[in-house]
Amino acid sequence: MAIVAEKTVYLNGRIIDGQRNIPSGHLVTEGATIVAVGAGEPKRGMSSAAVRQVDLAGRTILPGFIDCHVHLTMNAEAAPKAIVSPADQMVAVMHASMNALSTLHGGVTTVRDCGAPHGIDFALRRAAEEGLCVTPRLLLSGRALCMTGGHGWHLIGREVDGADQLRRAAREQLKAGADNVKLIASGGILTPGTNIGNPQFMVDEMKAAVEEAHAAGKTANAHAHGAEGIKRATLAGVDSVEHCYFIDPEGIEMMLSRGTVLVATSAAVRNVVSYGVAAGIPAHIAEKADSAISAHVSGFKAAHKAGVRLAMGTDSGVPFTRHGNNLDELTHLVGMGLSAQEAIRVATLDSAKLLKLDHSIGSLDEGKVADIIIVDGNPLEDIDILRSQDRIRQVVLNGRTVLDRGASKFLVGAGIFQAPLS
Repeated sequence: MAIVAEKTVYLNGRIIDGQRNIPSGHLVTEGATIVAVGAGEPKRGMSSAAVRQVDLAGRTILPGFIDCHVHLTMNAEAAPKAIVSPADQMVAVMHASMNALSTLHGGVTTVRDCGAPHGIDFALRRAAEEGLCVTPRLLLSGRALCMTGGHGWHLIGREVDGADQLRRAAREQLKAGADNVKLIASGGILTPGTNIGNPQFMVDEMKAAVEEAHAAGKTANAHAHGAEGIKRATLAGVDSVEHCYFIDPEGIEMMLSRGTVLVATSAAVRNVVSYGVAAGIPAHIAEKADSAISAHVSGFKAAHKAGVRLAMGTDSGVPFTRHGNNLDELTHLVGMGLSAQEAIRVATLDSAKLLKLDHSIGSLDEGKVADIIIVDGNPLEDIDILRSQDRIRQVVLNGRTVLDRGASKFLVGAGIFQAPLS
């Protein structure tokens, strides 16, 4: 007997994505697919007993959000610890599964993890595929490729030097299952002994790894704070540069001309500055963040004004940037000059384009996957609605309800019960 996919009609809600703002409309899903969307009520075929109707009562329905820069194996501790022993690795998989679920319940249905040691991210994906845990859609990088002694070597890095070694290391990560090759193009905030602005890797080294990623149909990105590292990574052909805290006018022009995407991770630097050494953050981390935050804001504003492509990333997992609070980033984007509608588009459709998934996710179009969230209120009037988890009423991933705050409990697992909103 054929199994008929359940049809759900969401009525009487505001519909917002990167392309539309409908004050009162409908959205219809059938199984894992959006089959209709528009203003008012659907015209026909929605009154059958086989159709489940959900009255949104003035709530807002949006696409599931996309975070293009997380670290699920990191736990937002003040002083990140290296994962070394087999016991550390087993515990890290369990932490990663909890962090992933928190992220999903925070309204983020797709993440790109930008570096994890020991294949822990790949183990997490396998566990999710086998039904052992529930995660957002996962795009993974494996180990980040860094020069000997480079940023992140002690936490998530694979130390390599020279174009031939980088080419081989990129192939290793792709063989292991990476969707993205992560490169370290400058010093960073968390690594002792590295200057935040100093470049790391030459253009030809990174280019070899980027070529391998692109040849495999995957993406490549680069961590870069310093102006020179940003330019080298852009010349190497990466799809996105992360952070860009010290971007200069020449770097902006280079990224603009090549279509390179900027992923700002504003939450990460702000949280380090906000909490500081008083909260246990090591002095070398706090000092580097303090040195960067003003340049970050001015550089981002200049890049946005120039028209540099943007995607949303948080660096969740670094000190006090907690998994599940990912949508704090939208408040920071608005604070740096984006409209609320633009910030939502950056965190949905524009991020989907970076990850080459815009054919299936990122907007509420017919034929796309039913990744949706429902929130109280109108985030175009108050973007902070999205950072309040109590306002996120329901999260649907691939047509399946994974959180319903109108039900008696969170809904996870293979046999998901889709309760009505209260």
